[in-house]
Amino acid sequence: MATAVATKGLEGIVAANSGICWIDGDAGVLAYRGIDIHELASQSTFEETTYLLWHGKLPTKPELEAFSKQLASARTLPPQIIELLKSFPKTTTPMEVLRTAVSALSMYDADEKAVDHDSNVRKSFALTAQIPMIVAAFDRIRKGKEVIEADKSLSHAGNFLWMLNGEKPSETATKTFDVALILHADHELNASTFAARVIAATLSDVHSAITGAIGALKGPLHGGANEAVMRLLFEIDKQGADPTEYVKEMLAQKKKISGFGHRVYHTEDPRATHLRKMSEELGKADGNPKWYEMSRKIELFVKEEKKLNANVDFYSASTYTTLGIDLDLFTPIFAISRISGWAAHVIEQLGDNRLIRPRAEYIGPEYPTKYTPISAR
Repeated sequence: MATAVATKGLEGIVAANSGICWIDGDAGVLAYRGIDIHELASQSTFEETTYLLWHGKLPTKPELEAFSKQLASARTLPPQIIELLKSFPKTTTPMEVLRTAVSALSMYDADEKAVDHDSNVRKSFALTAQIPMIVAAFDRIRKGKEVIEADKSLSHAGNFLWMLNGEKPSETATKTFDVALILHADHELNASTFAARVIAATLSDVHSAITGAIGALKGPLHGGANEAVMRLLFEIDKQGADPTEYVKEMLAQKKKISGFGHRVYHTEDPRATHLRKMSEELGKADGNPKWYEMSRKIELFVKEEKKLNANVDFYSASTYTTLGIDLDLFTPIFAISRISGWAAHVIEQLGDNRLIRPRAEYIGPEYPTKYTPISAR
């Protein structure tokens, strides 16, 4: 009866043609529009990288200035959204808040139903600017603090840290966070990006596509691994344990160590290379190298013992914690970055659209199976 061979989790299945992101898992290569992530992380900015993802080329200086200015000018939230954030229970998770608020934003977009290219780009500017504002605003609201107004003179990374903490971030903190945003900006057809493309392909609105992506990212098998890494570090520190011995005991008990291995990469995740360095440098600059040092001991042991490499989540945990970011904001920060990639994929999908409708490998009862009347069951 089968007509095709099914692959669990669609592993290895090519589901779309895309010019946005290229991954070579065997060589440990990640490239946006053909440019290696190492070059972008060391030389670019989040704004420039977002331009590259959306437009398929690096901008000229005037183009980048105009793009950055437009992104900064989009840093506004309808007052109704702020009131909505204030109405949520303080115990609501930031990812639930983000998912709901992004969906609600569609009600304040006068051009919401439009799916033409220019409308999609305009909405992408708005959502890229608004998502970090939502995250920062709710974090302050739940802590009983005043919501901070956006500073349009700051970079995208700098403005988020400003709105979150209420103080101008250092150059080191801003640069670190900016690089983290670049590293997380896109990763081909991961679960959330694929969800966004499936929704966009139905000609639903952009807000629905991004809301669906956030819903997928909320799942612990996609976002959240860096939270688990940091919880582990906190527990080791609380017990005053040796990191290597603690992890050795976890492995003996067949417990999973988060932040290692990857579905695609068979060598080191290239994003981990930069986050490791950032975690170390930020720890030294902050006078608190403890989290990096603990992480490094665990990484070396797991690599030796299990032949597993650290992935993007492992060192992002210590990096974000050293920046003073709360644990449950780690996954929303993923969304703050990944909106640039989600938007690029929605724009690309709708530029040459076809409804995404795969088939399933049927494994149910053989056909024909006769209907049995209820009196005979």
